[in-house]
Amino acid sequence: MRYAIFFAACAVLVCAPFIGEAPLHPEKIFVADSPSQMVFWQLRLPRVLAAFCTGAILALAGLLFQAIFRNPLTTPFTLGVASGATLGAALAILLLPAGVFMLTYLFSFLGSVLTVALLFTLARLLPQKGTNALLLIGIALSFFYSAFLMVIYYLSDYSQSYSILRFTMGSLNVVGFESTYALGVAALFLLLLALYYKTPFKLLLTSYDNAFLKGIEIKRLNLILLLGVSLSVGVAVSIVGPIGFVGLVIPHVIKLLYKQSSDRLLLPVFFYGGIFLVLCDLIARNLGTVSDLPIGVVTSFIGGPFFIYIIIKRHKGKQ
Repeated sequence: MRYAIFFAACAVLVCAPFIGEAPLHPEKIFVADSPSQMVFWQLRLPRVLAAFCTGAILALAGLLFQAIFRNPLTTPFTLGVASGATLGAALAILLLPAGVFMLTYLFSFLGSVLTVALLFTLARLLPQKGTNALLLIGIALSFFYSAFLMVIYYLSDYSQSYSILRFTMGSLNVVGFESTYALGVAALFLLLLALYYKTPFKLLLTSYDNAFLKGIEIKRLNLILLLGVSLSVGVAVSIVGPIGFVGLVIPHVIKLLYKQSSDRLLLPVFFYGGIFLVLCDLIARNLGTVSDLPIGVVTSFIGGPFFIYIIIKRHKGKQ
């Protein structure tokens, strides 16, 4: 079963750049200045790689957040980190000249990091096991950021409002490899960080007391992992916008499929998170509509019902 799913996922990844409404001739993708060559190397392949890297980042970030906060509903979105990154990018669009893309990345990253810093500050006021309260604080921050975003809409002109609106809906319309390189670096950084701290992360999964007795500096480990997640999610959100459900659904699906502890699922969650978003993007850009359906809409349509099915099946299995 696992091997069949793995080979099917690899087939999706390989075939995705060749699937689209515009006809593509595989034998001409290496012919200079041909339409197939331009479509493949400038549009299709960068988009598929961007989708894979973004999905991998969001899925692995969700797994790490759920383990750190010991709450299966915790993701960078439910804690407000992705919303902070979105608000930072919107502020960059409003305040900075058009075309200053690197500063948009910086504003988005700062928004996510400041949210994590605020969460850590508020966490010190909560009991040791107040993760549910922290989750509610994250949701409250998301609502606050949404209100702030409405103010930015009000202050922006037509072109800025349109850019912010398109951004908040999520889009994988990348051209060339410039954005893909940034996403690839962010995805690789998060994966290497998680693998580097795999052993202390495993101890953290058992209990905070056990990790402390083994000499793990829990606060330092949590801070490093959360900052790493914030950096990667900030880069992803600044480029493709907020895309929900990936970090919530994929870790749970992979846990049900592999039935192993989270420390052994870092690579599977990373890989299948990327494949999931590539598959969603294939659907978004092949519906025959005038423009591509926002990728966030597709992930919610697929992820929502599927996640409900997984929960019902899981609870039936425990009866």
